[in-house]
Amino acid sequence: MTTSETAASRCDLLIEAGYVVPVEPHAVVLEDHAVAVSGGRIVAVLPRAEARARFQAADVVSRPQAALIPGLVNAHTHNPMTLLRGIADDLPLMTWLREHIWPVEAAAIGPEFVADGTTLAIAEMLRGGTTCANENYFFADVQAAVYKKHGFRALVGSVIIDFPSAWARSDDEYFARAGELHDQWRGDPLIGTAFAPHAPYTVNDANFERVRMLSDQLDIPVHLHTHETAQEISDSIRLHGQRPLARLDRLGLVNDRLIAVHMTQLTDAEIHLCAERGVHVVHCPESNLKLASGFCPACALVRAGVNLAIGTDGCASNNDLDMFSENRTAAILAKAVANDATALDAATTLRAATLGGARALGFGEKIGSIEVGKQADLACVDLSALETQPLHHVLSQLVYAAGRHQVSDVWIAGQPKLVQRELVGMDVAAITANARQWRDRIRSIRA
Repeated sequence: MTTSETAASRCDLLIEAGYVVPVEPHAVVLEDHAVAVSGGRIVAVLPRAEARARFQAADVVSRPQAALIPGLVNAHTHNPMTLLRGIADDLPLMTWLREHIWPVEAAAIGPEFVADGTTLAIAEMLRGGTTCANENYFFADVQAAVYKKHGFRALVGSVIIDFPSAWARSDDEYFARAGELHDQWRGDPLIGTAFAPHAPYTVNDANFERVRMLSDQLDIPVHLHTHETAQEISDSIRLHGQRPLARLDRLGLVNDRLIAVHMTQLTDAEIHLCAERGVHVVHCPESNLKLASGFCPACALVRAGVNLAIGTDGCASNNDLDMFSENRTAAILAKAVANDATALDAATTLRAATLGGARALGFGEKIGSIEVGKQADLACVDLSALETQPLHHVLSQLVYAAGRHQVSDVWIAGQPKLVQRELVGMDVAAITANARQWRDRIRSIRA
C-alpha cells in the first residue's frame, strides 16, 4: 500500500507503529510503518522513514513496540445493561430473562439509566480498543445522544417487541419512535440507525412484516437475536410450524440487511441460505457459553461465505465488553466445534472483529480496515509486555495472548479517545461513583 495520489505534505496526525495490521489485504502485517491522518480520514499508509520525509504532521504519535489495528467493532451490545453486570449469573436464558432481567428493567429503566449505563460502557470499550458498537436497547434516542456526545461510533437499533415498556406502550408507538430516531440521525457521520426487533419469540408476524417493509424503504439494517437456543427452535416449530429462519424467510427478512445474532442452532441448509442471501451473522461466544445457549458454527459459516462478526452481548450475560477476550474465545471455540485446529485462524478472527463487524453494520466503506480514504478509527496495542513476549507472530499475539489492558491509544475519526491508557474527556472516578449509586438503587429494587 502506498499514499493516495492527492495526499498533501501536511497532515493532522502521524501514527508510527512497529507493526501496522491493515486487515485488508488479509493477514498482512506491515513492519515499521506509519498511518497519516487528515480531516479524520486515513490519507496514507507507508514506511515510517518515508512518512517522516513526506509529511509535516501537527501531531506525531510514535509507538515502536505496538501494533496499530483498526478499532474493534462490537457487533452486538446492550450497553445500558452495564449497570446490571452480575445481578443474575449462572442461569439458563429464559429463567435469566423472565425472572431476573425483565423485572429489574421494568422497575429501573428510563432515560437516566440508559444514559449512565451507556456512558460506563463507552469508557470500558475505549479502554479495550473498541471504537464502534451495534446497539440494541430501549430509549435509543438517549443512547444515540450519549454516543454522539462522546464521539463514539454506533449503530443504534430501535427495539420492536410485542409488550409495552417504559420506551413505548404499543406497536404504533414503537414504530413511531423508530421513525423519529431515523429522521433525527439520518446522515450523521458517527451514528447510524437500525430496526431491532427483539427475537422471533417476542415479535409477531405483522410486526416483522412492518419491519421488513420499512427496512426496505429506508435501506437500514435489521438487528435480531435468532436461533439462539434449542428451545427457541422447538417453540417456533410448535407455534408456527417452521424453524425461526424459515419463518423470517417467509416474511421477507432473510437478506443482506439482516444482522442475525447468536445463530447457535443451524443446519447446513440454513448456513447456505445465509450465504446465498448475504445475511450477516454475529457470533457472541462468551455469552452463549455462559448461558449454555449452544455453539455458533463459526467456521462453517465463514467457509460457506457468510460475513462473520463478533460481539460481546450485554454485560448482564457476559459479563464484560472485552473484545480481546471475545476474539480469543471465538477462535478457540471454533476449533473445538469444527474439530479442526485450522478453523477460524488468528487473521480471520481479527477480520471478523473489525471489517466483518463494520460490514454487518453497513459501515464497511467507512471503517474496519486501515485503508486510504477510510475513517481513522484506530487502536494501538502495546506488545512489549512480558505476556506477549517473545513476539514471533503479531496476529497470533493479538488474538491468543494480548489483553485489553495492553491497548495504549485509541482514535475515532482521527480524534484521540485514549492516550497512553488515559481516557480523553471522560472522568473515570465520576463514572465509577455513579455506577456504585446504581448498584445501591438496583439493590433496593430487588429487596
